[in-house]
Amino acid sequence: MTKRAYDVDVVVIGAGQAGLAAAYFLRRAGLRHVVLDDADGPGGAWRHRWPTLRLGTVHGLHALPGLPFDAPDPTRSAAEVVPAYFAEYERRFDLRVRRPVRVTEVRDHPDGDGRLLVRGDAADWATRALINATGTWSRPFWPYYPGQETFRGRQLHTADYRGPAEFAGRHVVIVGGGTSAVQLLAEISEVAETTWVTRRPPVFHEREFTPEHGRAAVALVDRAVRAGRPPESVVSVTGLTLTAPVREARARGVLNRLPIFDRITPDGVAWRDGRTVRADVILWCTGFRAALDHLAPLRLRGPGGGITMDGTRVVADPRVHLVGYGPSASTVGATRAGRAAVRELRDLLAPA
Repeated sequence: MTKRAYDVDVVVIGAGQAGLAAAYFLRRAGLRHVVLDDADGPGGAWRHRWPTLRLGTVHGLHALPGLPFDAPDPTRSAAEVVPAYFAEYERRFDLRVRRPVRVTEVRDHPDGDGRLLVRGDAADWATRALINATGTWSRPFWPYYPGQETFRGRQLHTADYRGPAEFAGRHVVIVGGGTSAVQLLAEISEVAETTWVTRRPPVFHEREFTPEHGRAAVALVDRAVRAGRPPESVVSVTGLTLTAPVREARARGVLNRLPIFDRITPDGVAWRDGRTVRADVILWCTGFRAALDHLAPLRLRGPGGGITMDGTRVVADPRVHLVGYGPSASTVGATRAGRAAVRELRDLLAPA
């Protein structure tokens, strides 16, 4: 069956915070656009967050442009409340997201007229520009350690986590020094024995995380992507905030971190000095990588694996903007990035 083909000014890939913000500003700019999303419904990555993640423990949640987010009871599940807010946003501004659409690749259009060809599983789009807002949730990072394949227990990633109850009475090794690792450690340790391991000693901050700290962190990540380096994690720049649940976990003595192990055994993990820890489960809270494989035909990556950026614009191809990437990989940064990308594309696509 021949796939249908469409012609637009801008294709937005992804309907999370960054994609919806970009769509809002595209609509205001009067640019013909389409928003493609591979999920069955609204919510972006929030649809897949673990049910025990409550609004009161979410690390920074900001409203989309034009619609305030009136946070209800902080004990409500973020995986329920935020997707409902996104759904209302799509309805309120008539964004008409096309889903589920899986984009398989983006390449130069075969007509050689300067357009891009966005290939989907059921249709194709010819476009003058692209805003990529695919985030990271679909690309969990699993590091490799010797012996990993011999482990007789269960291994899972943050992306697979659905709550602490299934680990009751077991011994869980939690790997990672980020916010998610600490949050999951705090709740799993209530029902299971836990061991926490990280590559670097974690840095906890007693101070409140202020806008000034946020701007400083964004500046450091922005410096990396402008130099063509892969973006660093936010926690590597900001450190960990001592929230109430984290303070309580520290008081229970579960934040006693060990350095990362050297190998994995059939029954647990081991270090070169002979120390071993038995484990039923290894939970990899080791972060995510940008989901950009569909852009590979455009050859945007440099020798070091990063993409050189100027704001949201890819330096090697001004038709392509990445929002929710690097310094804009936050709910407040995504909104600003959507506005900035549309402003630049409006100038790029304006009649000569």
